[in-house]
Amino acid sequence: MTTHVQTHQTATASRAALAASATDLTKTYGSGETAVHALDGVSVGVEAGRFTAIMGPSGSGKSTLMHLLAGLDTPTSGRVFLGDTELTSLSDKQLTTLRRRSVGFVFQAFNLLPTLTARQNIRLPLDLAGRGVDPGWERRIVDELGLGDRLGHRPGELSGGQQQRVALARALVTRPEVIFADEPTGALDSTTGAEVLALLRRSVDEWGQTVVMVTHDAGAAAVADRVLLLADGQVAGDLVEPDADAVLEAVRALGRL
Repeated sequence: MTTHVQTHQTATASRAALAASATDLTKTYGSGETAVHALDGVSVGVEAGRFTAIMGPSGSGKSTLMHLLAGLDTPTSGRVFLGDTELTSLSDKQLTTLRRRSVGFVFQAFNLLPTLTARQNIRLPLDLAGRGVDPGWERRIVDELGLGDRLGHRPGELSGGQQQRVALARALVTRPEVIFADEPTGALDSTTGAEVLALLRRSVDEWGQTVVMVTHDAGAAAVADRVLLLADGQVAGDLVEPDADAVLEAVRALGRL
C-alpha cells in the first residue's frame, strides 16, 4: 500500500465533490491571557464517499475540528460547509434541522437512550425529524450489522459491541451526507473495535457513505483512505492510503515537534 506524506493545501475540488469543508477556521475558548486557541486558520476539504481520519497529539484541535464540521459548535471565525450549505450562515433552528437530516453521529460512549429498545434507538433521528422509516433500508442495515435478533433489547441488555452497532445503525438510518465518528472504538476491546471499524469501512465501500473519524489509534486510522494530521490547532499534513506504521511514525514526529 503506497503512502504519501504531503503538506496540506486548501482543497481546490468543487464543493460538489466535498461532503464537508472549512475555510480559514479559527476557534478560541476564553479571552485575554487565559484564551485557548483550539484551531488557528484551518482550511480543509472532506471528499464525498471516502473515509477520513483525523489524528494529532492531545490538544491538537482534532475533536474541535470535527465538532465544527458537524455543526455541533460554532467557529470564532471562518466558514464551514456541509456540501453546498454554509453552516455558519444558519440559525440554530436551521442547523438543528440540517443535522437531523444530513449528519449521522457515532460516539465513544454510544449515547443510546437506556429506556428505549434497539429499534427505537435506531429510529430516534427519524422520529425527531418527523420522517418515516424506509423499511427496506432499515432492514438492510439491521441485517448487515447483525442486529436482527437484538431489536427488542434495551442497551443494558447488549454488549458494548452490540451497542456500538446500534449506534452505527442509528447513524446510517437517515442516509446522511456524512457520518462523524468520535473515538468509536475507544470503549471497545480490540476484537470488537476491529469489527466496528470494518463496518465503517463497508459503509463507505458498499453503501457510498462519507465517514470522518477522530481517533488516537494508529491502527484504527489506517483503515481510512486519508489521515488528516493536526498539531497546535493547525493542519500539519496528510497521509494518503497509509498503513499503521506510517500513521504511528507521523504522529510521533508531530509529538517531537
